[in-house]
Amino acid sequence: MHLPLPPPPLLLLLAALGAAVTTFRPDWNRLHGLARARVETCGGQLNRLKEVKAFVTQDIPLYHNLVMKHLPGADPELVLLGHRYEELERIPLSEMTREEINELVQELGFYRKAAPDEPVPPEYLRAPARPAEGPKAHADL
Repeated sequence: MHLPLPPPPLLLLLAALGAAVTTFRPDWNRLHGLARARVETCGGQLNRLKEVKAFVTQDIPLYHNLVMKHLPGADPELVLLGHRYEELERIPLSEMTREEINELVQELGFYRKAAPDEPVPPEYLRAPARPAEGPKAHADL
């Protein structure tokens, strides 16, 4: 009788890491009234998180209604806010890539400019806010 060999430890480790990384999926019911967001983080934390640091330093200036807030000792989080600056959701960014963060921010409806000083078109001035009376764009989620 021939028994199969167990998988090498490195393969097991890679499989466990792949299973641990999940992409955030927004709860659209909780995000009704989303109007703006901020990324909260500590400068020291950014030094070890190259992907998040690249997003903070290079991409945030391109987004309308998205700002950076430095908080000592804070792990990087995207804080989604309503019209009255009430907190709707906190999304940890430490395990996300720069590309994943950009995809999420755009999926949430934030307008991305081509350059930081580019004016925002009038139809996007209130982005990502959506009219309350309109149909929900993500009712299927």
